[in-house]
Amino acid sequence: MQFRQQALSKLQSPEALDLPVRLARPQGLLALAVTVVVMAAASVWAVTGSVSSTLKASGVLTYGRGSYVLQTPVTGQVTGLYVREGQRVAADAPLLKVRTEQGNRVVRAIDAGRVTALVARMGSVVTTGADVATLERTSSARDPLLALLYVPATSAATVPAGASVDLTVPAAQSYGVLRGTVKAVGRAAQTKRQVTDVLGDADLAAQFTKGGARVPVLVQLTPSASTTSGYAWSSRGGPPYALTSMTLTGGAVHLAEQRPIDWLLP
Repeated sequence: MQFRQQALSKLQSPEALDLPVRLARPQGLLALAVTVVVMAAASVWAVTGSVSSTLKASGVLTYGRGSYVLQTPVTGQVTGLYVREGQRVAADAPLLKVRTEQGNRVVRAIDAGRVTALVARMGSVVTTGADVATLERTSSARDPLLALLYVPATSAATVPAGASVDLTVPAAQSYGVLRGTVKAVGRAAQTKRQVTDVLGDADLAAQFTKGGARVPVLVQLTPSASTTSGYAWSSRGGPPYALTSMTLTGGAVHLAEQRPIDWLLP
C-alpha cells in the first residue's frame, strides 16, 4: 500500500506548533466590526429613539351639538315655506305651513339651529310623522366649528386627548391641512342609527360606519386671527373664505410616540 508523500509528512510532524494560525481574514474582521457597530447603534436607538404613527379617519365639520330631524305633527298640503337651507332659526321659529282639514297649522323648530336640509316642498303633501327638515343645533354664527371624526372601535383606545390632528378639507386641499387637537373621545362605539341621530343624515352615517361601528372623536380646531376662515392651516393664510358646517373632512390623528423597545416588551 502506498501513501502520499504529504500524508506521510503530516504524520511525521502532527502538531506543527511552529506554524502561525490564521483566525480570520481581514475582510471577515471588517464585516464583523461593521455588524457589531450596527447592532450597538440599533440597541441604543431602540432604547432612546421614538417612532410616531397616525390614525386616519373620516368625518365632518360641525358645531358639535348634533342635529335633529323635524317631523310634521299633522297631515296636509304644504302651503308655505318660511326658511331656506343654510338659514339659521331660533327655537320655536316657524318653518312651514300645512293646510289640514281643520285649518292651517305651522310646523316650528324645536331648538335653535341651522337648516341643513329642507325636505318639504311647496305644494307637496305630508303625512303625520314625515320628515320635513333637518336642523343642526347652534345658537349663533359665532359658534366655533369642530371636527367630528369616526374612528374604528378597535383603534379608539390609542387616541389620547390633546393629540394633534391634521384635517384635510377636499374643497381646500390646495391650502394645506387644517390644524386641530383632540378634545374628547367617545366612550362607546356608535351604530349607523346612532350616527344618523347625531348628524341627521343617514347617507353620511352609512359612509362613516361602513365596515363596523365607530367611536366619535371630537377635534377642536386651532383658532387663528390671521386667516379668513378663523382657523390655523399648514399654509400661511389658508383659503380666502369661511368654512361651513357639515363639510366633509378627513383627519390624521398623531398618536403618542413609542420607543421601539416597547414593541418587544410584554
